[in-house]
Amino acid sequence: MATSISDTTQFLPSAVFNPSTNPGEVPFLENGYASTGFLIWGAALVFLMTPGLAFFYSGMSRVKNALSLIMVCFLAISVVTIQWVLFGFSLTFSETGSAFLGNFAYGGLTGIGSSALAIAPSVPGIVLALYQMQFAVITPALIFGSVAERIRLIPAMVFIFCWTTVVYNPAAYWTWSLRGWLRNISCIFTTALDQTPCGIGSFDYAGGGPVHVASGFAGLAYCLFLGRRRNPSGREEWKAHNLTHVFLGTALLWFGWFAFNGGSAISATPRAGMAAIVTTISAASASLSWVLFDYFFHNRGKVSGLAFCSGAVAGLVVITPGAGFVAPWAAIVMGLIGGVVCNLSCRIKNVLGFDDSLDAWGVHGMGGVLGNLLTGVFAQKWIAGLDGGVIEGGWLEGNWRQLGYQAAGTAVIAVWSFVISYLLLFIINFIPGLHIRPSEDEELLGTDIQMGEVAYELMATKTSHNLAVMADRIHKNAAAKVDDSVFIEGSAINTPSRV
Repeated sequence: MATSISDTTQFLPSAVFNPSTNPGEVPFLENGYASTGFLIWGAALVFLMTPGLAFFYSGMSRVKNALSLIMVCFLAISVVTIQWVLFGFSLTFSETGSAFLGNFAYGGLTGIGSSALAIAPSVPGIVLALYQMQFAVITPALIFGSVAERIRLIPAMVFIFCWTTVVYNPAAYWTWSLRGWLRNISCIFTTALDQTPCGIGSFDYAGGGPVHVASGFAGLAYCLFLGRRRNPSGREEWKAHNLTHVFLGTALLWFGWFAFNGGSAISATPRAGMAAIVTTISAASASLSWVLFDYFFHNRGKVSGLAFCSGAVAGLVVITPGAGFVAPWAAIVMGLIGGVVCNLSCRIKNVLGFDDSLDAWGVHGMGGVLGNLLTGVFAQKWIAGLDGGVIEGGWLEGNWRQLGYQAAGTAVIAVWSFVISYLLLFIINFIPGLHIRPSEDEELLGTDIQMGEVAYELMATKTSHNLAVMADRIHKNAAAKVDDSVFIEGSAINTPSRV
């Protein structure tokens, strides 16, 4: 008698246990491919965050620099993808490196296929490489928020490649690799190379150090190296030209951050769900605290959209290192504190006189520092236990040493990123044709001139009655100052808003 496929499927073993589909020396372990699919789609969502960042930064710039900011974010996608395949993944996740430096064992993704890495036993190694690639991609793109409106694209490409290699890859290795010294700071000097480290050290669930602190302090080095934006007349104001794009970018970032933090469980577990929900809680909390802080102290009773978007991103940054360690109630507290602290951090530049253009240091650098420290306070054992993890908790549960581990890890990555970034810029700037800053004329015309293209093809037209009425209203508003970046098309006037 013939047997149908439906009659035999119940006797077929899961593909996970089939040697032909899971042939590695270290088979990945799970009941089906749930975590594999979860992480592939997580990689797609995290990928979407870089275009979101492009819109976010572009909208906050003046119109003559809008397209080049989108371009530098997309260049980061391509440059880092190639670097990651060649040796970036190996430098970050090699399992036979020292405590301080990975090696080239997985160069070209050699040997990365169905076998699992010890650090991520629930998925094939190739899926881990795909997912973590998106983290490596967005991190250098974050830096350019500090130097918006004075970027040269070709030197920026060189910087992205070199910075990812000598700053991001080591910092990520220290934090996440099985043998990384920050992850094992309590036992690193007592563990032999042939022993498995203790895993007791700095907590960083999804990148507070390697992503946010590293990019923020690199941005600080970049903006100090370049100096302030040129303003010959002394009358130009730095204004966001398109808040609609800022909101769009915020939405894409917030959307992708569910996978950025939730996916860092590296498997489809309750801990992944917890990481995702505390992520959106913190973003909501920080968006409100930033808006209300500005409402009462800076915006004279105005509810600012830019404040809302900045606060949401600050909340996402602050919760990142603690997403898989803290409870929902703690996410509310972290968001509230993060919104106010990052708001104040963004105002330090006005006191000290440096030009962190779009506040990459104020939000990502200082937000990452704050998030790392608060993780050391609010981390709880039962959260880590949602996927079988075992930790000693944070200060809240009597483990005061954890705050010291967090402070040490944060300080090391901040100093490493700032110093190495400044040295890289110094060296690149000496290479013929790779001077870091545009000429004065190029900067005043806008960095989009490097592309020979513009974000908006706008043409001045004959002034209609409606335009005349609108222009008259603008001139009668004493607070409105219209500069050379105002463009007219048809019956619409594009007036930028203050950053």
